[in-house]
Amino acid sequence: MAATIPDSHRDLLEGPVIVALATLMPNGNPQVTPVWCSYDGTYIIVNATADRQKHKNMIERPQVSVMAFDPQNPFRYIEVRGTVEEITAEGGGDSMNELSLLYTGKPKRYGIEAPPREISERLLYKIRPTHVNYAG
Repeated sequence: MAATIPDSHRDLLEGPVIVALATLMPNGNPQVTPVWCSYDGTYIIVNATADRQKHKNMIERPQVSVMAFDPQNPFRYIEVRGTVEEITAEGGGDSMNELSLLYTGKPKRYGIEAPPREISERLLYKIRPTHVNYAG
């Protein structure tokens, strides 16, 4: 069952707030990675490459958690548990450019101007919220 992100805390998922993405390793231990994300009103969207551990974890065990703290008030936060419902390369590069511009002020994947063959393909991971905790 889908959970609702409250309007009061959407800004924490719409950036530029670095969030913690928790995935599960094959042995059941958690693995947490700081990531950029976006929120489209339905899904929290994370962008990564297939050579990362978080990719392998989300393919095998799609249950994840995302946590964001307000940089101005650490007592204001949101924790979202959810399921990765879709992984797609469609729009991955464009999304990375948009996130880079939002988070760093530089487009083109951290400002890198390398030919596309030198940059790993970006994938979008669409996470449907199933449980939400928040404060502040």
